[in-house]
Amino acid sequence: MDILFSAFFTLALVVIMFSLGLSLRVGDFARIFRFPKAFAVGLAAQLILIPTTAYIVGRVSGLSPPLALGLMILSFCPGGPTSNMMTKLAHGDVALSISLTGVTSLVTVFTLPILLKLFADQLLGVSAAAIDVAGLGVRLFVSMTIPVMAGIALRHYAEPLASRIEKHAFRGALGFFIIVVVGALAVNWGTFIANLGRLGPSVVGLNILLLVLGFGIAKLFALNDAQATAIAIETGIQNAALGITVGSLIVERTMELPPFSLPSGVYGITMYFVSLPFVYWLRSRMLRGSHI
Repeated sequence: MDILFSAFFTLALVVIMFSLGLSLRVGDFARIFRFPKAFAVGLAAQLILIPTTAYIVGRVSGLSPPLALGLMILSFCPGGPTSNMMTKLAHGDVALSISLTGVTSLVTVFTLPILLKLFADQLLGVSAAAIDVAGLGVRLFVSMTIPVMAGIALRHYAEPLASRIEKHAFRGALGFFIIVVVGALAVNWGTFIANLGRLGPSVVGLNILLLVLGFGIAKLFALNDAQATAIAIETGIQNAALGITVGSLIVERTMELPPFSLPSGVYGITMYFVSLPFVYWLRSRMLRGSHI
């Protein structure tokens, strides 16, 4: 891949993850121990439920191996600032949402390369041999963990400065996110159109399933409505920009993205059309104070 092209996607991810770090406080991680059951259910949904559901959807829908792997890459990604915003909009447990986003963003650095290699071997066969798991892990650490930790440290040690730049950082992250998603679709337009009949329903179907399953699992474990709302949104909203970037790191291309990035690109747009009605339904439940 062209050096400048690759550097732009890495920079976009760094800005997005730094913005996420700015929204986190050290105290957010302490909440894990105050509400361990809710956090454990949310973490299990993120690390087990999402990849399992994505694998089933990819196989049932008959996606080509590269697109199926792209769907899996999306499922390995954590939530992001979008999930925290939607949880707040739905009157869910924002503290739980932030805690889940923060922890899974750090855990993903270790789990994503391993799971990627595992499913790449299964879906792509011998053509997956060239994937450098260790190298990918290092790149993710540099572009994800370090920016997140820098944002958390700035918030902790320089609260006034963090508060002043947080809004600007968020706007920058949103701008990069839009460019990354639109760019991923633009450079893969032919592949997107050729696979729209299967890829579109697969991505939308996955999003719907994850929102419903996330909420259902939370209620199954007798969590309250605010916690169930947070877990449903954290389960259904993934970091599409990370998925696009990871897909671009798997193989070397020149000024274009591989098909591994396409599901995340499509998802980055469709998730708003799918998730917002569900978020407003959750919000209405919370405002009514109803119970299942």
